[in-house]
Amino acid sequence: MAGMRGKQTVRGMFQSMAVICAAAGVIYLFVPHDDTADPIKPVDYRVELVTAKRAAPYPVAAPEGLGKDWRPTSVSYDRHKANAWHLGFLTPEREYVAVEQSTDAPVKHVVKVTHDARNTGKTQTVAGRAWERWEGPKYDALVLREESVTTVVTGTASFERLGQMAAALKAEQG
Repeated sequence: MAGMRGKQTVRGMFQSMAVICAAAGVIYLFVPHDDTADPIKPVDYRVELVTAKRAAPYPVAAPEGLGKDWRPTSVSYDRHKANAWHLGFLTPEREYVAVEQSTDAPVKHVVKVTHDARNTGKTQTVAGRAWERWEGPKYDALVLREESVTTVVTGTASFERLGQMAAALKAEQG
């Protein structure tokens, strides 16, 4: 008798599961969902850029004319952390590229934002200026040291893409 009740319980469980799965399937069919929608929403960084230009003690860099297939994904400006300006993008290949500026000590700033990249001693000429090439276990970077600010273009993207971002940068103070 006890064995019989065990079989009924198992069968009941399967029936319940079948009902639940059928209900879930029906709900899935009727709830609108777009499988082609990209979960990464581009950010509009214009307000932060205007604010940073007013607040930063250096010309703040942001790209112009990169094309729609470069998507901005993050932005921040922190006056209390050595006037750090950050602008993150995804390249057309979905690699990460960030623009990082700061009044912090140059090497300290670069090592921090690149997650331990090191200066290769080589340079890459971008729009007539020599940028230092740094390579790291996580991110590579192009680095431009100026008197008032260190600008870093870093990420998982190729040096070619980092160079494209560096070439597109326009630095302005508000």
